[in-house]
Amino acid sequence: MDSERDVRAQLQRAGQDHLLRFCADLAPEARAALLAELASLEADALREHCQRAAAAGALAPGPLPDLAARLQPLPPERVGSAIHCDQETRLRWEEEGFRQISLNKVAVLLLAGGQGTRLGVTYPKGMYQVGLPSQKTLYQLQAERIRRVQQLADQRQGTHCTVPWYIMTSEFTLGPTIKFFKEHDFFHLDPTNVVLFEQRMLPAVTFEGKAILERKDKVAMAPDGNGGLYCALADHQILEDMKQRGVEFVHVYCVDNILVRLADPVFIGFCVLQGADCGAKVVEKAYPEEPVGVVCQVDGVPQVVEYSEISPEIAGQLGADGGLLYNAGNICNHFFTRGFLDVVTREFEPLLRLHVAMKKVPYVDEEGNLVKPLRPNGIKMEKFVFDVFQFAKNFVAFEVCREEEFSPLKNDDTADRDNPSTCRRALLAQHYRWALQAGAHFLDVHGVQLTEQSGLLPNGDPPAICEISPLVSYSGEGLEMYLQGRQLQSPFILDEDQARLLRPQDC
Repeated sequence: MDSERDVRAQLQRAGQDHLLRFCADLAPEARAALLAELASLEADALREHCQRAAAAGALAPGPLPDLAARLQPLPPERVGSAIHCDQETRLRWEEEGFRQISLNKVAVLLLAGGQGTRLGVTYPKGMYQVGLPSQKTLYQLQAERIRRVQQLADQRQGTHCTVPWYIMTSEFTLGPTIKFFKEHDFFHLDPTNVVLFEQRMLPAVTFEGKAILERKDKVAMAPDGNGGLYCALADHQILEDMKQRGVEFVHVYCVDNILVRLADPVFIGFCVLQGADCGAKVVEKAYPEEPVGVVCQVDGVPQVVEYSEISPEIAGQLGADGGLLYNAGNICNHFFTRGFLDVVTREFEPLLRLHVAMKKVPYVDEEGNLVKPLRPNGIKMEKFVFDVFQFAKNFVAFEVCREEEFSPLKNDDTADRDNPSTCRRALLAQHYRWALQAGAHFLDVHGVQLTEQSGLLPNGDPPAICEISPLVSYSGEGLEMYLQGRQLQSPFILDEDQARLLRPQDC
């Protein structure tokens, strides 16, 4: 163990020896823990991190002044669409995707390092319930989609395949996630195929470039962003594990999208047949100022430009078809080959840009009192997973329908959008559409059949509630055998065990 003297000398070289100002006040155990944490922060790297954070925080936010001349939409040959393609093309993509899944060449990788702070909870987002009749969490829905896509691939190809699930957590989410999965028997997935690993943490920094103490014995640390994936892959030999399993293609996604299709065979198949080493699902922007990044080209190179970096004039530009010119909204849903990830971790990771997040960081003042600031007082530096697009040799984008594939959980219900209610409604509206397409008929509370033209209710709910387990249907397939001609009274759950229709109170 490093002595206090050694640690103090190291911090002085970094210009951060204030982190030891309460060391003499601490009990032996707390002092040892603090010294161990500080000893792990290499002096030169800590100094550089704090200086870069302060410099980045001092830059004026807002649109980039020279962007207009450098920006272009992606060329059409780099873009596919699940919406505008013909049925034959879609089936060809899907068949190729299922073929790769059946050969055990596809894995999914979940970015789950963030806490549910904006949701008002202290546990990982994946453990959150949005209020479905089944009370399933995001983690359970995702696990069941993996099981279903494996089953569909086996049925089509006559094989027994596995889609490994890699889950990147942080210091905050690792322990609770492991405990949650064990308590739920890994949702009936083989635990050897669920690989949890931890991303790095970085100190939060004041606007003056000083690392923040959140307690007398603890530095304020934050995950290094979802772009911390690439260091974490190397730190935990994840790519080596993938190679041993025969994985060649990786579907990377973010935990908070309740509609995400894990190992989506249509997306996988499109990317593989295009020979892509890197791909991104996109949705059409709902309106010019929608706060989503745009997948486009800058200086001829593919990348995501954040909405805050685009001026209103650029955001509102129209294309020849009358739609938004820059309309490819990024949804953190990506395809990578294992070979591409290997090159990124070995060569390109140090070149990734650091992004600034201004946050309210609790800290101890000079007298050792805990302060919870009312406005942002600190800088957290993050890397973004999509910043590797620029290094791809063959990048593609794939447009999908927002109503079918994208409804993120970002905020609590006091917000207008991206909250538990909007997520629940998005999933239940999708299942209502699937049920109608499968030939079901819904009755209102008086037993009168609803018309298929019935729109959403004023509160955004579908006219009838029918929740369909992912173990029964992955994307709306196979429901006719259960629902064709059935008259259903809301609410119902299409249960996975025997594909029975159950009222929630009967579950």
